[in-house]
Amino acid sequence: MRKVIYICMALLVALPLSAQTDKREVRRGNRKFGKQNYKEAELDYRRALVKDSTSFAATYDLASALYKQKDYDGAGAVLARRKEAPPETADGAKYYFNAGDIALQKKDYDTAMKDFQQALMITPDDLEAKENYLYAKAMKENQEQQQNQDQQNKDQKDQDEGDNKDQQPKEQPQDQQDQQQQPQEQKISPQQAQQMLQAIQAKEKETQEKVEKAKALQAKTRQKEKNW
Repeated sequence: MRKVIYICMALLVALPLSAQTDKREVRRGNRKFGKQNYKEAELDYRRALVKDSTSFAATYDLASALYKQKDYDGAGAVLARRKEAPPETADGAKYYFNAGDIALQKKDYDTAMKDFQQALMITPDDLEAKENYLYAKAMKENQEQQQNQDQQNKDQKDQDEGDNKDQQPKEQPQDQQDQQQQPQEQKISPQQAQQMLQAIQAKEKETQEKVEKAKALQAKTRQKEKNW
């Protein structure tokens, strides 16, 4: 982040009183900024903007103080409040440089590239602005490659999940499941049926013979009792 803007004393003679007061607040903030008292410097710059909301120096320096406190969103919002374009001077180049630096911190590489280009249009020999522009461009390309790789990985994952789903056995209707779960009836050959029938008949014959013998024995017993 570039240093805060230090206002030339010769300019104060031609400025109105309100602007002179604004510059006094800015200078006070600059001294605190130089001592790394960024929060106190921020308050002085805000006071300066209350007295003159159009102050380019106060706007720029407030954004610098917020940047030093790592409030990148706040710093960007302060710079964005300026409706008119920064002057095409060294101070304007610093404005665009810092705006690009803020965009870099927020990983807004498109905006960073545009801001560094604006700074280079004012000061083409600014090597630091050139380096930052190339860095933002490289990070933008890397970001796009990563996004493409993430999309390819997602597409591959979706395809794999679809293939696995197709390979899974389809669910059978409940009626078929019930039929599979029920025990299958055992088929009997005609020969087995004949054997079973013969066994039953033999058992019935044996039972009948036992009954006949019991009846005959009972009849004999009654005959003996009668003779006696």
